[in-house]
Formats: sequence, C-alpha cells, structure tokens
Amino acid sequence: MHLAYPAVLAILLFCVGVYGVLARRNAILVLMSVELMLNAVNLNLVAFDVWLRDSLHSGQALTLFTITIAAAEIGLGLAIVLLVFRNRGSADIDRLTGLADRDGRPHPDHDAAPAPAGDDEKAEATA
Repeated sequence: MHLAYPAVLAILLFCVGVYGVLARRNAILVLMSVELMLNAVNLNLVAFDVWLRDSLHSGQALTLFTITIAAAEIGLGLAIVLLVFRNRGSADIDRLTGLADRDGRPHPDHDAAPAPAGDDEKAEATA
C-alpha cells in the first residue's frame, strides 16, 4: 500500500475540521469538526501501522482508544450543548461568552439585588 493516498486524505480531513472549528458558530458543528480532525488522526494511525508492518498493531490499538475517547467527548459535549440550549435558547458559541469567569470576580449581572418575592411565584407557576 502506498502511504501518500491515506496521508493526503487525512490532511484534507484535518484541514476541513480545522476550518469548521474556526469558522462555525454553532456548537454542534464545532463538535462535528473536532470529530473530523480525530478521524483524520485515526486514518494516519492505521495507515502508518499498515505501512510499517507493526507486529503488535499498536497504531490500530491506539485508534481504538482514540475512538473511545472521542465517543466520550461527544457524549459529554452534546450534554453540555443541550443544557446550554435549554437554558439560553441558542447553541451559538458567541453568545456563551457570558459564562466566562473574569479574574475570579463575580459577574455584575449575577450578584444583582435579589428579585422580589412575586417573581419567584411566577417562576414556580411557569415551571
């Protein structure tokens, strides 16, 4: 097997993934782009394992670990995205900057004066 074909394909997949991470604003599409980049790495691992004729098949074993980690990452990432979408109403990454902790100081919106008692009753009624 010639090594250039899978290597070029892996480079193209990785470049598409990097473009998706840098250009997309939707968190789900960013997660899909990260998966593309991980699959490009997996393709390289398997191609080099076959090319080097490794008797232990360590590239393929490492690919299985990478697939497992990627599945856990996607599961956790989707859970976070769904929670943010449920709370904010959007999965737009640019709108998530309000979640950042700035220098350990509390955010002014979060430490505002407590809401009147009537708002709690309205919130319980809508929940």
